[in-house]
Amino acid sequence: MDTDDTQAPAPVSFGEAFRYWLKLGFISFGGPAGQIAMMHQELVEKRRWISERRFLHALNYCMLLPGPEATQLAVYIGWLMHRTWGGIVAGTLFVLPSVFMLVGLTWIYLAFGDVPAVAGILYGIKPAVTAIVVFAAWRIGSRALRNGLLWAMAAAAFVAIFAFDVPFPAIVLAAAVLGYLGGRLAPAKFTAGGGHGAAGKSYGAALIDDDTPPPPWARFSWARFGTFCVVGAIIWALAMVLLAAQDGWHGTFAQMGWFFTKAALLTFGGAYAVLPYVYQGGVETYGWLTGPQMIDGLALGETTPGPLIMVVAFVGFVGGWTKQAFGPEALALAGVMGGFVAAFFTFLPSFLFILIGGPLVEATHGDIKFVSPLTGITAAVVGVIVNLAVFFAWHVLWPQASAAAPFAGGFEWPAALIGLAAAIALFRYKLGIMPVIGACAAAGLGYSLAL
Repeated sequence: MDTDDTQAPAPVSFGEAFRYWLKLGFISFGGPAGQIAMMHQELVEKRRWISERRFLHALNYCMLLPGPEATQLAVYIGWLMHRTWGGIVAGTLFVLPSVFMLVGLTWIYLAFGDVPAVAGILYGIKPAVTAIVVFAAWRIGSRALRNGLLWAMAAAAFVAIFAFDVPFPAIVLAAAVLGYLGGRLAPAKFTAGGGHGAAGKSYGAALIDDDTPPPPWARFSWARFGTFCVVGAIIWALAMVLLAAQDGWHGTFAQMGWFFTKAALLTFGGAYAVLPYVYQGGVETYGWLTGPQMIDGLALGETTPGPLIMVVAFVGFVGGWTKQAFGPEALALAGVMGGFVAAFFTFLPSFLFILIGGPLVEATHGDIKFVSPLTGITAAVVGVIVNLAVFFAWHVLWPQASAAAPFAGGFEWPAALIGLAAAIALFRYKLGIMPVIGACAAAGLGYSLAL
């Protein structure tokens, strides 16, 4: 790296970028916020591959999209640097290690989950996950909700989904409309909180700097737009036809493909916001797994690198195993198939959103019409994440409860104490997510062995 910050770094080769994205795929712990911070520190501050303002502009677009924003940001930067294959490689290497890790951990979970040591570890991790979700809501809210109006929108979103069971896509659409109108009527209220505020720092000249013109492949053309739309539709249709040919349209894998396509297209606000929709479909509609298993899956997802939404691979694995899609003698094979089906259909739209929409985004720097709907969506997402935390806490602290009997069974005091300790570690002492999860897993194991 060039040590003179007045000079832009030397051009980055495809091989050097490949090595960075591969490394990131193995070390990107900490959920979407941690992964974005990690990319910012490495790509903006240290390597200076992209400027602060261009990084945040790309991130604002990814925050506006449905699906995992950290993955989409990696695809965007990879595409901006090295064309289409740069984006494909960046996104693939960002998610692939976590797919293999989570598939392996899910097999261990299903095959040996009743072993006391494994059960004890999960007992400690689950309240830690609840604290992490609360911490995520606070972190996003404190950064993005800069005035009382945005806090009111967050509260309204929480009430809508918690008390009235309003579908999440409807909440997002309403928030985007309110944000757009707010940007026209009260622009000052809807510019300060737009997910990630305006760039305020400079780390020196960057390879892709504030005034660097978009490269030729990042300029909009109808031919390129149409090509990517058609190719993406063909890839999706071929995959669906292959799955339907295996066991019919109503077979487990074809239904997974259709459901996770909808999840990728209809769920806005990042990984934490996708989870309520995945829970509703995986648990309540299709019966691929149970509510407690969903919490276990999120716990496993927090322990692996890569995007948190990779918990869909857990859902797909458990669904293939539970439904015995390949028969009772091939449970593990069905699980692996389900995990990869869920991951493929969840992440395919994310790649297409960037390759199709990126050229349009490169022409919208600082446009209030672009920023204000994002601000409204971000406010609503905070309320939805709080609802998710309430849901997790309920299942962790009253594991025998149900909708008919919300406080049935005993209150889990040990889990409450572990969760409280995790919250103190995150909020008061600013510890990282992995040390907190490790300590809580050890506490859960110790508690189970002491029984």
